[in-house]
This record gives sequence, C-alpha cells and structure tokens, in this order.
Amino acid sequence: MESKLAQIKQAITLALKAEQIMVTAVNYTSEGKYNFLQIELDKVNGLDLETIVAATNIINPLIDKLDLIKDSYILDVISKERGED
Repeated sequence: MESKLAQIKQAITLALKAEQIMVTAVNYTSEGKYNFLQIELDKVNGLDLETIVAATNIINPLIDKLDLIKDSYILDVISKERGED
C-alpha cells in the first residue's frame, strides 16, 4: 500500500503544483467498516474552503484514473491545519 500511496502523492503533487498547493501527507486508514484515503494539503498563507474544493475537483478524477486502490473508500481532502488538531 505504501508504494501506491507514494504514486498517488506524486501524481497529486504534480497536478496541484500550478495552484501552488503542497501535498503534505497521503494516508489510507480504516475505521470500522469504512476506509478513508486522506489527502492533507497546505499552501502559503493557508487554505480556504474554496481552494480545498478546487483541489478536490483536481484530485478526485486523477485518483479515479490511477485506479490503484481496489477497495471502496471515502476521499477526505483536508488542510494541514485541520490535520494537526
């Protein structure tokens, strides 16, 4: 799974570079019967909700195209600030 997460991080990093958004972490976790693919982002001066939504709209089809994770999961795109709570 680690190599798949590294591939996802690399692809997302390249796709978000033009938006000056950094990918700080990519994690895959399970809680109960749910799986989560969590993408943690950061940007100079922080991220607002509009930027996270725009990033999600870039990330989601990219991950679908890569098709590296066969299990069902929930995509969770968060800002680094939220991830440190």
